[in-house]
Amino acid sequence: MRRLLSSVAFIGIVAGVAQAQTPTGSEGSLFLLLPTGAQAVGMGQVMVAGKPGSEGIWWNPASIGGQAQKELAIHHSKTVAGVGDALSFVLPTHSLGTTAFSINILNIGEQQVTDEFGNVVGVILPRDVVFAGSYALALTKRLLAGINYKVIQLRVDCSGQCASVGPEVESSRAVDLGAQWDTEVGAPLTFGAAVRNLGGRLNSRETNQRDPLPTQVEVGALYRLKFLDHYVKDTELRAAASYINSRAFGGKSVRLGTDVMYQGKVHLRAGYVGHDRRGDASASLGFGLQSGAFVFDIARTFGGLPADNGQTPVYVSLRYLF
Repeated sequence: MRRLLSSVAFIGIVAGVAQAQTPTGSEGSLFLLLPTGAQAVGMGQVMVAGKPGSEGIWWNPASIGGQAQKELAIHHSKTVAGVGDALSFVLPTHSLGTTAFSINILNIGEQQVTDEFGNVVGVILPRDVVFAGSYALALTKRLLAGINYKVIQLRVDCSGQCASVGPEVESSRAVDLGAQWDTEVGAPLTFGAAVRNLGGRLNSRETNQRDPLPTQVEVGALYRLKFLDHYVKDTELRAAASYINSRAFGGKSVRLGTDVMYQGKVHLRAGYVGHDRRGDASASLGFGLQSGAFVFDIARTFGGLPADNGQTPVYVSLRYLF
């Protein structure tokens, strides 16, 4: 009888901790607004008109429509929100467009569960997960279009004695839509537009209803400053800007970014993210290097979202092209 009562009490403790750890409703889905990929972060998150490979899946799915090589990639981040890892596989074809499969996991941080004597009897693992399937194609020589279908989960798993309780999972589904348009074939100016997290909802314990996901609308442009070709050899400068509206989840803001590329292999990046109702303005710096089939990128942000230890957040991407 005592063992039965202890088990019931223990399950109640785990459920209570899980409820405290898992944000509810739309507030819990705000992790969808966190940036993914060091290229994008280094350029101030202005990627709606860029073509950064697998990173583009999370910014504008149309961006992979013109990709020529297959790609395996991991994008890592560490901020106060947790430790994030996004894995992607991109598979382009000559005539059927480009498909991609991705998983994005934000590990919020484990929490130990103790019994009445202070002994550790289990570990709670809150995680936010997105599974994404992507498809993009070139509608014309100048116009790309793409879509993501995403399964979103707010999970609280448990190991140890609480493993028999089973995970607590809140799930939803959403789509991203995007397009990119080159003003002319080979022209230095590209426009992009994307709608992210469209259509999904998550249950809210506070309102007892399904609240919407944080839908974002973004439009922007990327321009290559060709006049530098007359003065500096082997060097390209790209400038980008975008306007983003997160509606009730942050409102409107402007983002700016630059990318200086030397010999097509070395990148120096800088960016600026304007403030909105949920956060202050922030700046960013990034570096990228390509060696053969491997591409390495790293970026840091200054201001805005901090890291968990008070240091500036770090974003690292490693891509393999084949």
